[in-house]
Amino acid sequence: MRYRYTTGKNGRPVKTAVVYTQDEHGINFADVDSDAVHIIGRLRASGYETYIVGGAVRDLILGKKPKDFDIVSEASPTRIKKIFRNARIIGRRFRLVHVYFGTKIFEVSTFRSLKDGTTSNTFGTIEEDVLRRDFSLNALFYDPGEQVVVDYVGGMKDLRDKRLRPIIPLGLIFKDDPVRMIRAVKYAAAAGFKLSMSLKWKIKRQSPLLASISPSRLTEELFKIIHSPYAARIVEDLDALGLYQYLQPDAARMFRENLDFRTRYMKGLSGITGNEKSGEALAVLIRDYLEDFVDWDAGVTENYKNAFLGARRFVLPMNPPRTELDQAVRLIFGEHGITIKKSRFLEWGKKPRRPAPESPEVPDPPEGAAALKKKRHRHRRHRGTGEPTPPLA
Repeated sequence: MRYRYTTGKNGRPVKTAVVYTQDEHGINFADVDSDAVHIIGRLRASGYETYIVGGAVRDLILGKKPKDFDIVSEASPTRIKKIFRNARIIGRRFRLVHVYFGTKIFEVSTFRSLKDGTTSNTFGTIEEDVLRRDFSLNALFYDPGEQVVVDYVGGMKDLRDKRLRPIIPLGLIFKDDPVRMIRAVKYAAAAGFKLSMSLKWKIKRQSPLLASISPSRLTEELFKIIHSPYAARIVEDLDALGLYQYLQPDAARMFRENLDFRTRYMKGLSGITGNEKSGEALAVLIRDYLEDFVDWDAGVTENYKNAFLGARRFVLPMNPPRTELDQAVRLIFGEHGITIKKSRFLEWGKKPRRPAPESPEVPDPPEGAAALKKKRHRHRRHRGTGEPTPPLA
């Protein structure tokens, strides 16, 4: 075990972080994506301190193979883009860089400061950046080059003690960003941790803050949940804390009105492996609703339209891509032996194309005007040459 130091006000060294070696953190290097290692190596070779951060480090320490590898660096977004030609800067408020390797996308962010609070977009140092992160288990930095984990906030100890501990003060963490309540439940379920009573109490009291969150952010969080093998536990815990009503209000209401529906819904979620395609995962959310909603003996075309519109209303405020919701509905119809051709979906609801406006007929200019235009053009060509303008033919 090693330590990082900084110089205190009195000029003496002050310990700021614990550095865990490979023998101490136990990360299997074979589980680290080689392209992520390449990105970090390029940035470090250019003189920029860079790490894998967040959930990927947490999962690696817990012996799981991460699906995504987020990277953080002291390099600015414009500098990162110059180093990688296969990169694109995204975002307006929070400027990030997406680096592309085939079908894989790596998100690279820049260290941010606390100058404007915990949701600041002002670039800063690693010491500031770590204090902006939500929970200690997500605030560990992994350097795959030296294979060390840098811990500024005691996250390694919290992981070993199976404790979810906020870094940002409890009175501020959810007010700054209410989505952190959903993530707290998700992290605890995925890691097998229990939420403390103080954390549960704060989440229940501040759950109404989620009403102000945009549908796009809620959609993003729900998609992450239904692509997780812990989906059933996450949804049960969200519902118990009064959060699921903001993600799926119709489903949460039906949980209380119909115990059989709740049982079937949770059973469907428990079958998720995390490897489903988007349409398959989305089908889990709407299957039990459509089973009760659809008249399976009605005409196919009208039945499909009603099912699609009903599913769209049921998942509100979630706003999934139309094609993925179509895949989910067609999958459920297929389970009933009813084939819905994709072309039928594409034709339905399609706005008719407006005919291209006919170009107005422009009358030809009179012969005299054309001759005059031609004469002027020829005169300009020969102006200043000292040669007479050739006569018109």
